[in-house]
Amino acid sequence: MRIALITTDSREHYKDYANPVPSFGTAPEALLQGFAQLKDIEVHVVSCTRTRMKSPEKLAPNIYFHSLPVPKIGWMRSLYLGCSRSVRKKLREIQPDIVHGQGTERDCAISAVCSGFPNVLTIHGNLRLIAKVNGVKPFSFFWLAAKLEEWAIPRSSGVVCITHYTKDAVADLAKRTWVVPNAVDGSFFQVDSQPGPEKVPRILCVGLVCLRKNQNAFIRALDPLARQKKFEVLFLGLTQPGSAYDEEFLQLVRTRPWCVYGGMADREQLKQQLREATALALPSLEDNCPMAVLEAMAAGVPVVAAKVGGVPDLIEDGVTGFFCDPTDARSMAVAFEKILGHNSTIAAITNRAKQDALARFHPKAVASQHVRIYEEVLAAKKS
Repeated sequence: MRIALITTDSREHYKDYANPVPSFGTAPEALLQGFAQLKDIEVHVVSCTRTRMKSPEKLAPNIYFHSLPVPKIGWMRSLYLGCSRSVRKKLREIQPDIVHGQGTERDCAISAVCSGFPNVLTIHGNLRLIAKVNGVKPFSFFWLAAKLEEWAIPRSSGVVCITHYTKDAVADLAKRTWVVPNAVDGSFFQVDSQPGPEKVPRILCVGLVCLRKNQNAFIRALDPLARQKKFEVLFLGLTQPGSAYDEEFLQLVRTRPWCVYGGMADREQLKQQLREATALALPSLEDNCPMAVLEAMAAGVPVVAAKVGGVPDLIEDGVTGFFCDPTDARSMAVAFEKILGHNSTIAAITNRAKQDALARFHPKAVASQHVRIYEEVLAAKKS
């Protein structure tokens, strides 16, 4: 089977044009790890960029890479017309059996449904729901992206939904849906989380600092607990200059000695922090399939997460993690009071979570599920 995977090259996203090594975000890269372990498939990764860059011809023995330079006019200002035309031309050369658009955030979904080949889409962030939660302005980038998502979904053969939350969100638009979680980079399963007993317990909170991720309410919720127990909370993620919410976050961190802001962390830095972490916190008001939760489970770090969006697909309360109500300060404090107890129950829950992650989120397991979906789509096409 020949598969074309349309995804965003992070070098374009970060304008890192001098870097000769492409990258595609944590979930697509983990999926490619899985594809590299499967026989009888050939994968062609296709990414658009505004600048011609040096790139490898292959990412693995069975994975090829195609970087397509597209002029600035061909992007959002033309609703990605230039990207979709360039991708369609390249796909005519490749002649894939199926095309997979990774994400609806940029050009990938549009290029897939306009490819002329059988295709499926994966939705990583529910742009229509995110636009609603954040109250984006009409004709802003995210408003337009949400509209393009709404246009693309019914024109695809089906949508690979990373949680039932996504499935419910697209049920009225998609011809067909499948629920397959994101894959986790295989190296996270090798992380041995063993925070030393002599160290101050450390809670990790990973994600873009914003209202949706709810860091400010989380800090205030732990204030009473911080007066009773010794611990620290390390926040990892970007802040947005000029944002009133982010300025408030930085002020809250500055005035609390138990809060630390570590900025953005790359994958290696995150793995190191997970090795030393007592728990991972996800206090979001809305989330789909946050990679931080999957990576913490794979690394053997206890998870306390808000019971929102697609998160209930990932952990089972009291079995593989703990839930809290992100709008209830007491609920968040009580959940972390349990984690800081360091009892045998927490160790058993963490072990079950790691085994669950190995069975459900390992790259090869997730890639195999994708191949079965492709086979189903192609069989339906023939019939």
